[in-house]
Amino acid sequence: MLPNWLTGSQQGQSDGNADERHVVLGTPLKAPLMEDQEEIVFGCGCFWGAEKGFWRLPGVVSTAVGYAGGQTPSPSYEQVCSGRTGHTEVVRVVYSTPAIDVSDLLKLFWECHDPTQGDRQGNDQGSQYRSAIYTTTPRQMQLALASRDCYQQALTQAERDSITTEIASDRTFHFAESYHQQYLARPGSRPYCSAMPTGISLDAFEGSDYRLPTQVWNHYDWSISHCVLRGDNSPIQLQK
Repeated sequence: MLPNWLTGSQQGQSDGNADERHVVLGTPLKAPLMEDQEEIVFGCGCFWGAEKGFWRLPGVVSTAVGYAGGQTPSPSYEQVCSGRTGHTEVVRVVYSTPAIDVSDLLKLFWECHDPTQGDRQGNDQGSQYRSAIYTTTPRQMQLALASRDCYQQALTQAERDSITTEIASDRTFHFAESYHQQYLARPGSRPYCSAMPTGISLDAFEGSDYRLPTQVWNHYDWSISHCVLRGDNSPIQLQK
Protein backbone atom coordinates (compact mmCIF):
# COMPACT_ATOMS: atom_id res chain seq x y z
CA MET A 1 0.00 0.00 0.00
CA LEU A 2 1.01 3.62 -0.40
CA PRO A 3 2.47 5.56 2.54
CA ASN A 4 -0.11 7.31 4.75
CA TRP A 5 1.19 10.70 3.74
CA LEU A 6 0.14 9.97 0.14
CA THR A 7 -3.38 8.79 0.93
CA GLY A 8 -5.11 12.06 0.20
CA SER A 9 -3.35 12.43 -3.14
CA GLN A 10 -4.55 9.07 -4.39
CA GLN A 11 -8.12 10.33 -4.46
CA GLY A 12 -9.43 12.62 -7.17
CA GLN A 13 -6.23 13.93 -8.70
CA SER A 14 -4.55 13.17 -12.05
CA ASP A 15 -8.07 12.61 -13.41
CA GLY A 16 -8.41 9.57 -11.14
CA ASN A 17 -6.13 7.49 -13.40
CA ALA A 18 -4.38 5.10 -11.00
CA ASP A 19 -2.54 3.43 -13.92
CA GLU A 20 -1.02 6.65 -15.25
CA ARG A 21 2.59 6.28 -16.37
CA HIS A 22 5.51 8.66 -16.60
CA VAL A 23 5.58 10.15 -20.10
CA VAL A 24 9.39 9.85 -20.33
CA LEU A 25 10.42 7.03 -17.98
CA GLY A 26 7.41 4.79 -18.59
CA THR A 27 7.11 3.94 -14.90
CA PRO A 28 3.79 4.10 -13.01
CA LEU A 29 3.27 7.38 -11.16
CA LYS A 30 1.45 5.84 -8.20
CA ALA A 31 3.09 2.46 -7.67
CA PRO A 32 3.94 1.38 -4.10
CA LEU A 33 7.59 1.83 -3.18
CA MET A 34 9.88 -1.18 -3.49
CA GLU A 35 12.26 -2.11 -0.67
CA ASP A 36 15.21 -0.39 -2.34
CA GLN A 37 13.33 2.82 -3.15
CA GLU A 38 12.66 6.05 -1.27
CA GLU A 39 10.74 9.23 -2.05
CA ILE A 40 11.26 12.90 -1.27
CA VAL A 41 9.42 16.05 -2.32
CA PHE A 42 10.96 19.31 -3.56
CA GLY A 43 9.51 22.77 -4.22
CA CYS A 44 11.66 24.83 -6.61
CA GLY A 45 9.25 27.30 -8.20
CA CYS A 46 7.10 26.31 -11.17
CA PHE A 47 6.94 22.52 -11.12
CA TRP A 48 7.14 22.06 -14.91
CA GLY A 49 10.84 22.83 -15.19
CA ALA A 50 11.73 21.46 -11.78
CA GLU A 51 10.33 18.03 -12.62
CA LYS A 52 12.37 17.74 -15.81
CA GLY A 53 15.57 18.47 -13.91
CA PHE A 54 14.95 15.52 -11.59
CA TRP A 55 13.61 12.93 -14.05
CA ARG A 56 16.85 13.15 -16.05
CA LEU A 57 19.04 11.99 -13.15
CA PRO A 58 20.30 8.38 -13.34
CA GLY A 59 18.72 6.34 -10.56
CA VAL A 60 15.46 8.28 -10.47
CA VAL A 61 12.61 5.80 -10.89
CA SER A 62 9.73 8.23 -11.31
CA THR A 63 8.72 11.83 -10.79
CA ALA A 64 5.35 13.52 -10.44
CA VAL A 65 4.23 17.08 -9.91
CA GLY A 66 1.74 18.10 -7.30
CA TYR A 67 0.98 20.21 -4.27
CA ALA A 68 2.14 19.94 -0.65
CA GLY A 69 2.58 21.92 2.54
CA GLY A 70 -0.94 23.31 2.78
CA GLN A 71 -4.25 22.75 4.54
CA THR A 72 -6.84 22.24 1.80
CA PRO A 73 -7.63 18.56 1.14
CA SER A 74 -7.31 17.44 -2.51
CA PRO A 75 -6.55 20.93 -3.88
CA SER A 76 -6.94 21.80 -7.54
CA TYR A 77 -4.47 23.82 -9.60
CA GLU A 78 -6.82 26.78 -9.58
CA GLN A 79 -7.15 26.65 -5.79
CA VAL A 80 -3.39 26.45 -5.27
CA CYS A 81 -2.83 29.35 -7.69
CA SER A 82 -5.10 31.50 -5.53
CA GLY A 83 -2.43 31.37 -2.83
CA ARG A 84 -5.05 30.60 -0.17
CA THR A 85 -4.54 26.84 0.28
CA GLY A 86 -1.06 27.07 1.80
CA HIS A 87 0.34 24.58 -0.72
CA THR A 88 3.41 25.03 -2.86
CA GLU A 89 4.05 23.48 -6.27
CA VAL A 90 6.30 20.47 -5.76
CA VAL A 91 7.95 17.49 -7.44
CA ARG A 92 7.74 14.04 -5.87
CA VAL A 93 10.91 12.07 -6.65
CA VAL A 94 11.05 8.28 -6.29
CA TYR A 95 14.61 6.97 -6.51
CA SER A 96 16.62 3.75 -6.30
CA THR A 97 18.80 3.90 -3.20
CA PRO A 98 21.56 1.64 -4.61
CA ALA A 99 21.89 3.87 -7.69
CA ILE A 100 21.57 7.40 -6.33
CA ASP A 101 21.74 9.00 -2.90
CA VAL A 102 19.52 11.73 -1.53
CA SER A 103 22.73 13.80 -1.44
CA ASP A 104 22.68 13.89 -5.25
CA LEU A 105 19.04 15.00 -5.27
CA LEU A 106 19.80 17.72 -2.75
CA LYS A 107 22.68 18.94 -4.91
CA LEU A 108 20.33 19.37 -7.86
CA PHE A 109 17.70 20.99 -5.64
CA TRP A 110 19.94 23.70 -4.21
CA GLU A 111 21.66 24.43 -7.52
CA CYS A 112 18.61 24.48 -9.83
CA HIS A 113 16.83 27.48 -8.28
CA ASP A 114 17.35 30.42 -5.94
CA PRO A 115 16.35 29.31 -2.42
CA THR A 116 16.57 32.86 -1.03
CA GLN A 117 13.59 34.41 -2.79
CA GLY A 118 10.86 33.66 -0.24
CA ASP A 119 7.39 33.46 -1.78
CA ARG A 120 8.72 33.83 -5.29
CA GLN A 121 10.86 32.25 -7.95
CA GLY A 122 11.81 34.48 -10.83
CA ASN A 123 8.73 36.07 -12.38
CA ASP A 124 6.36 33.77 -10.48
CA GLN A 125 5.17 35.29 -7.22
CA GLY A 126 3.09 33.82 -4.41
CA SER A 127 3.44 31.29 -1.60
CA GLN A 128 2.72 28.50 -4.09
CA TYR A 129 6.19 29.09 -5.57
CA ARG A 130 8.15 28.97 -2.31
CA SER A 131 11.22 26.78 -1.93
CA ALA A 132 10.62 23.62 0.11
CA ILE A 133 11.94 20.18 1.01
CA TYR A 134 9.53 17.63 2.45
CA THR A 135 11.34 14.54 3.71
CA THR A 136 10.08 11.02 4.40
CA THR A 137 12.95 9.50 6.43
CA PRO A 138 15.12 10.71 9.34
CA ARG A 139 18.26 10.54 7.21
CA GLN A 140 16.67 12.67 4.52
CA MET A 141 15.87 15.30 7.15
CA GLN A 142 19.41 15.15 8.55
CA LEU A 143 20.97 15.65 5.13
CA ALA A 144 18.47 18.32 4.10
CA LEU A 145 19.46 20.41 7.12
CA ALA A 146 23.18 19.73 6.71
CA SER A 147 23.10 20.60 3.00
CA ARG A 148 21.16 23.79 3.75
CA ASP A 149 23.80 24.91 6.26
CA CYS A 150 26.60 24.10 3.81
CA TYR A 151 24.88 25.91 0.95
CA GLN A 152 24.18 28.92 3.17
CA GLN A 153 27.89 29.19 3.91
CA ALA A 154 28.62 29.23 0.19
CA LEU A 155 25.92 31.86 -0.39
CA THR A 156 27.21 34.02 2.44
CA GLN A 157 30.73 33.90 1.05
CA ALA A 158 29.31 35.10 -2.26
CA GLU A 159 27.44 37.91 -0.43
CA ARG A 160 24.05 36.42 -1.26
CA ASP A 161 20.89 36.49 0.85
CA SER A 162 19.72 33.99 3.44
CA ILE A 163 17.95 30.75 2.53
CA THR A 164 14.17 30.80 3.01
CA THR A 165 13.55 27.13 2.12
CA GLU A 166 10.90 25.40 4.22
CA ILE A 167 12.14 22.00 5.47
CA ALA A 168 9.61 19.65 7.06
CA SER A 169 8.77 15.96 7.24
CA ASP A 170 5.82 13.87 6.08
CA ARG A 171 3.73 16.53 4.37
CA THR A 172 0.85 15.09 2.36
CA PHE A 173 1.54 15.10 -1.38
CA HIS A 174 -1.41 15.68 -3.71
CA PHE A 175 -0.89 14.69 -7.35
CA ALA A 176 -1.53 17.54 -9.79
CA GLU A 177 -3.87 17.09 -12.73
CA SER A 178 -2.73 14.78 -15.54
CA TYR A 179 -1.96 17.55 -18.01
CA HIS A 180 0.70 18.92 -15.64
CA GLN A 181 2.58 15.62 -15.34
CA GLN A 182 5.87 15.71 -17.31
CA TYR A 183 4.47 18.80 -19.00
CA LEU A 184 7.66 19.79 -20.80
CA ALA A 185 7.84 16.40 -22.54
CA ARG A 186 4.31 16.61 -23.91
CA PRO A 187 3.68 17.63 -27.55
CA GLY A 188 2.67 21.26 -27.86
CA SER A 189 3.82 22.21 -24.37
CA ARG A 190 4.88 25.78 -23.72
CA PRO A 191 8.58 25.82 -22.80
CA TYR A 192 8.63 27.59 -19.46
CA CYS A 193 10.81 27.57 -16.37
CA SER A 194 10.84 30.26 -13.70
CA ALA A 195 13.89 29.02 -11.81
CA MET A 196 16.69 31.50 -11.14
CA PRO A 197 19.80 29.45 -10.21
CA THR A 198 22.39 31.23 -8.10
CA GLY A 199 25.31 29.75 -10.04
CA ILE A 200 26.79 28.49 -6.78
CA SER A 201 27.58 24.78 -6.41
CA LEU A 202 26.87 22.56 -3.43
CA ASP A 203 30.04 20.73 -2.47
CA ALA A 204 30.42 17.83 -0.04
CA PHE A 205 28.61 18.42 3.25
CA GLU A 206 28.30 16.55 6.55
CA GLY A 207 26.88 13.09 5.90
CA SER A 208 26.84 13.44 2.11
CA ASP A 209 27.39 10.36 -0.03
CA TYR A 210 27.38 11.46 -3.64
CA ARG A 211 26.89 8.60 -6.10
CA LEU A 212 26.65 10.37 -9.46
CA PRO A 213 29.86 11.13 -11.39
CA THR A 214 30.90 14.51 -12.73
CA GLN A 215 29.73 13.57 -16.24
CA VAL A 216 26.13 13.76 -15.00
CA TRP A 217 26.48 17.28 -13.65
CA ASN A 218 28.08 18.42 -16.90
CA HIS A 219 24.60 18.14 -18.42
CA TYR A 220 23.50 21.07 -16.26
CA ASP A 221 24.98 24.51 -16.86
CA TRP A 222 23.26 26.94 -14.54
CA SER A 223 25.07 29.90 -16.12
CA ILE A 224 22.81 29.39 -19.15
CA SER A 225 19.39 30.98 -18.78
CA HIS A 226 16.71 28.28 -18.42
CA CYS A 227 19.29 25.49 -18.63
CA VAL A 228 16.67 22.79 -17.93
CA LEU A 229 14.61 23.80 -20.95
CA ARG A 230 17.61 23.50 -23.25
CA GLY A 231 18.49 19.96 -22.17
CA ASP A 232 17.11 16.78 -23.70
CA ASN A 233 13.99 15.23 -22.22
CA SER A 234 15.59 11.80 -22.07
CA PRO A 235 17.37 10.57 -18.93
CA ILE A 236 21.13 11.15 -18.72
CA GLN A 237 23.00 7.99 -19.63
CA LEU A 238 26.09 7.00 -17.69
CA GLN A 239 29.11 6.12 -19.82
CA LYS A 240 30.23 2.52 -19.39
